[in-house]
Amino acid sequence: MPRNAEQTISGYHAHIYYDAQSREKASVLREQLDETFNVSLGRWRDEPVGPHPTSMYQIAFEAADFSKIVPWLMINRQDLDILVHPETGNDLEDHRDNALWLGEKLPLKLEMFTQT
Repeated sequence: MPRNAEQTISGYHAHIYYDAQSREKASVLREQLDETFNVSLGRWRDEPVGPHPTSMYQIAFEAADFSKIVPWLMINRQDLDILVHPETGNDLEDHRDNALWLGEKLPLKLEMFTQT
């Protein structure tokens, strides 16, 4: 039976990936997101953390804002790779099965979600 997305998804995360050469682009994008939308900005992570294979920062936003923020990211991402995923309470599915990629799909370290 299909799950109801409105009942299942509590919000979204977008992970903006960067390296030393693209950090300035990521900074500009971060400022624009903060000025344009109601988002929660995560810390700069200059080293890989969690399932993420490279430097990144996270933005969190309400499910109702998906239709504004994601299309904006599509055309303003400045060639940065971005992972967008829902928050359903199942981290493995959210990152593996329910993810949307803008740019290159990076290899995530998903095994961290299955280790006990």
